[in-house]
Amino acid sequence: MSKFTDISRSRIARYLQLATLFRNRIASGEWGVDERIPNVEALAEEFQVARGTIREAMDVLAEEGLIERFRAKGSFVRKSPIAQGVHHLESDWASMIEMHKGVEIRVLEQGRTKTLPAYASTTGEPAAEYEMMRRLHLRERQPYLVGRFYLDRELFRLGPPKRFLREPTLPILHDIAGARIASAHQILTVSSADIEIANLLELPLNAPIVKVHRTAVDLDGKLIYLGEGLYRGDTFKLEIELR
Repeated sequence: MSKFTDISRSRIARYLQLATLFRNRIASGEWGVDERIPNVEALAEEFQVARGTIREAMDVLAEEGLIERFRAKGSFVRKSPIAQGVHHLESDWASMIEMHKGVEIRVLEQGRTKTLPAYASTTGEPAAEYEMMRRLHLRERQPYLVGRFYLDRELFRLGPPKRFLREPTLPILHDIAGARIASAHQILTVSSADIEIANLLELPLNAPIVKVHRTAVDLDGKLIYLGEGLYRGDTFKLEIELR
C-alpha cells in the first residue's frame, strides 16, 4: 500500500474512507462507466485491509447506484456521482445579500431563545430575545446548505415573520436593519458531515462540509444577527480577488 493511501491514520471507519476514495475514482474517470473495477481480493491487497472491509465500502457505492455487482462476473460502474451546481461564497455584504436569491427553503426547526452558542459570547451585547430558525436551502431540488439563524426578536417581527418561511435571511435583514448595522463578520472553517447533516445534504457520512458563521452588530453594539451555515463541500467555491 502506498504511503499516500494509508487509511490507518484516520479515526473515520475504514470502509467509509474507502467508499469515498472509490467514489472519487469513479468521479475522476479512473474507473469509467460500464467498466469492470478491480476485484475484492486485489483491492484488499492494495489497501492492506480485510476483504470484508472492501465489501462494506462496495455496499455503500451499490446503495448509491454507482456500481452493480454480479456473481462470478465482478462489479461494474453504472454511473458517475451527480455533479452539483457550484455555490459561490461571497466576501462582501452587498454580494452576500444577493447570493441565495431564488432558492427553495424548507423550515426544519423554529423557536424563541435567550441563549446563543458559546462562541458568540464575545461578539456584541446580546439582545433580550432571539428568534431561531433552522432551514434547508435547495437549488433545482438539490440541497446544498443547512442554515440556522438567531435574529433579534424585534427585528424578526418587522420581517414580517412569514418572509422567513420562504426567503433568504440576509436580504430581509438588509431591508429592515441595513442602516443600523455597524459591523458584520464572517468566519469559514472546514469539517465533515455527521449522520444528520449527511442525510439532509444527501452526502456520504463524513463527507467534507464547509462551516460559515456570520454576525451582525448594530450601532448600539448589540448582536442582532448570528448565522450558521453548513455547505456541501462539493458545491462550495470561494474566490477572492488578490490584485
